[in-house]
Amino acid sequence: MSERVDKKGIHTIFEVFGVSLKLGLTSFGGPIAHLAYFQDEYVRRRQWLDERSYADLVALCQFLPGPASSQVGIGIGTLRAGVLGGLVAWLGFTLPSVIALVAFAYLLQGFDMGQADWVHGLKIVAVAIVAQAIISMGQKLTPDRSRITIAIATAALSLMWPTALLQIVLIAASAVAGLWLYRTAERKASVPVDLQMPINKKTGAVFMLMFFVLLIGLPILRGVTAHHLLDVFDSFYRSGALVFGGGHVVLPLLERETVATGWISKEAFLAGYGAAQAVPGPLFTFASYLGAMNGGIRGALVATAAIFLPAFLLVLGALPFWNALRRSPSVQGALMGVNAAVVGILLAAFYNPIWTSAVLSSADFALAAILFAMLYYWKLPPWVIVMIGALGGTGLHVLFH
Repeated sequence: MSERVDKKGIHTIFEVFGVSLKLGLTSFGGPIAHLAYFQDEYVRRRQWLDERSYADLVALCQFLPGPASSQVGIGIGTLRAGVLGGLVAWLGFTLPSVIALVAFAYLLQGFDMGQADWVHGLKIVAVAIVAQAIISMGQKLTPDRSRITIAIATAALSLMWPTALLQIVLIAASAVAGLWLYRTAERKASVPVDLQMPINKKTGAVFMLMFFVLLIGLPILRGVTAHHLLDVFDSFYRSGALVFGGGHVVLPLLERETVATGWISKEAFLAGYGAAQAVPGPLFTFASYLGAMNGGIRGALVATAAIFLPAFLLVLGALPFWNALRRSPSVQGALMGVNAAVVGILLAAFYNPIWTSAVLSSADFALAAILFAMLYYWKLPPWVIVMIGALGGTGLHVLFH
C-alpha cells in the first residue's frame, strides 16, 4: 500500500513539474498575465483548486513581499504535492527564462556595451515598460490624496538620498502612516475559504523565523567574512525579501546592489532588464542574468537561489496564518501605506537610472513615446516591444549619426 502511495506521490510531483514547465515556456506578459494563465490552467482546466481558494492564494501573495506570480505557483504546487511540489512548481516555471537570460549574459560579455546601438534601444524599452508599470500600479495603489502624497514623498527622498537603508526606512514609515491614516476606514467584510495546507502553524513559524534570521544574519556574516559569493547571496536575498508590489519594483533594489557597487555597468544592467521583458516566466530571473554577468554559471545559480528563497520561506511560513491575518484592519491599513511607497520607489527608479541613462536626445524620447503607446494603448506583447526597441536603437544611430 505504501509503495502504491509513493508511486502516486512521485507521479504527482512529475505532473506538477510538467504543467509548470509548460507555463514557464508560454507565460509572457508579466505577473498579471501569469495569474491569468495560472487560473486557466490550474483552476479551469485541471481543477486543482476552486476559484475562491485561488483568489485567497492570490490575495496572500499580493500581501507578501516577493514575486507574486511565482509565489502563487509555489503555493499551488505545495497544495497539490507538499513542499516538494512547491519546489518543482517553481523550478518548472522559472527554468526556461533562467536559461534564456544566462545565455543572453554570455552573448553580451563579448560586446562593448557602451557602443552597441541595439543595447541603447533596449534601455529605451525599459523606459516604456517601467512607465506603463507606474501608471498601472499608481491607479490601483494610490487612488486617493493621502497615498499619492506617500508615493511622491517616498520618490523625492529616494532620489535625494539614494541608499538601500533609506528604502527600508521609507517602507517601514509608510506602513506606520498607512496604519494611522486608514485606522478608521471602512472595509468590506470578507469571509475567506480556509486553504487546506500540508503545513501546520508550528512548521510555518519555523519557515518565517528562517526568513528573518537570514535577512538579519546575512549582512552580519558578510561583514565579518570576505567571500564574494556570500556577498552576492546577501545582496540578492535582501532584494527578494524587500520587494513589495511586483517584479518591476526589484529594479531599484538590484541597481543599488549591483551597479552602485561596481559589479556590473549601468549599460549592461539596463540591457539585461530590457531583455528580461522578452522571455516568458518571472521577471525576477533578471537576477540570473546579473549573476551570470558577474560570476558566470556559479554566480547565476547563487543569485537565482538567493532572490527566490524569501518567496519560498514567506509563502510556506504565512499560509497557515493567512486567514486570521487578512481579517485584521491594522494589517490592511499598513499594507495600503506600503503599497503607496512602492509606487514612489519605482517612480524614483524611473528617473534614475532608467530615464537619465536612456533618453539622451529628442529622438530617444520619440522612440520611447512610440514604444509606450504600443505597449499601453495598442496592447502589444512585451517581447514585440523589445524587438522593435532593439531595431529602433540601431535605426536612430543610422539616421542621426
